[in-house]
Amino acid sequence: ILGSPASLKRTVVKEIEADAKQYGDERRTLIQEERKAVAEVKVIDEPVTVVVSLKGWVRALKGHEVDAATLSFKAGDGLYGAFACRSVDPLIVIGSNGRAYSTAVAGLPGGRGDGQPITTLIELESGTTPAHYIAGNPATTLLLAGTGGFGLMAKLGDLVARQKGGKSFMSLEADEKPLPPAVVDGATQVACLSLAGRLLTFGLDELKLQPNGGRGLTLIDLDAKDALVSVAAFAQALQVMGKALRGDKPREDVLKGASLAAYAGKRARKGKAVDGMKAQRVLPAA
Repeated sequence: ILGSPASLKRTVVKEIEADAKQYGDERRTLIQEERKAVAEVKVIDEPVTVVVSLKGWVRALKGHEVDAATLSFKAGDGLYGAFACRSVDPLIVIGSNGRAYSTAVAGLPGGRGDGQPITTLIELESGTTPAHYIAGNPATTLLLAGTGGFGLMAKLGDLVARQKGGKSFMSLEADEKPLPPAVVDGATQVACLSLAGRLLTFGLDELKLQPNGGRGLTLIDLDAKDALVSVAAFAQALQVMGKALRGDKPREDVLKGASLAAYAGKRARKGKAVDGMKAQRVLPAA
């Protein structure tokens, strides 16, 4: 037997079969289908500040007491925005084609480094670049608009995508670009500023929530060569930033009361040219 591998194999098989016949019994281990196990990662809910650079590097610093002037960036880069939020909130990225991408704030790098390129956390479509960012509570209401003069309202959570490849949200024409999202919570009016310097304000109640995104409604009537360059949601006063008509020096005006009422109208109207300056941006004022 030891001298023949084939004979040895036959002998071992016979002995195993004999033992199985003499000592074998029914299986004692219960095998049944169960629910799929889900790994849960608990995130500590704490205040953080999400810092985004102009070139798309992101990081999350603990607390809300972050002085933007002390932040450092790579050579040739700078600050896009600093968003005070919670560690359990999402960071939304709006692509140049209007597509919405998202990543968890809890997954962003911290510390004093430069952070991590957003392109390593999401999967952009070919030819698409990150255009704008916002981080915050999913229940926050946003005003989303494009240079073509159309816009809509949606909850920040509506822009959260399950896949790294994001989801289609803002419908833009080929030559249109998305504008920075404006926070609507607490506002009662909308301001629209065109490239030609025309300003239109109207009631927020003229817009509606569109949780699935889309083209939206006409915010301001634009001439053929004009474009929407800035939108804001505000309550009592509006800050208009731009340059003086003479000398091109930076200028900021706060409109309220009668000076603000001069630009009031209905949605989809042309608005009125801003007096005394080349207006470039509108922001809510205290």
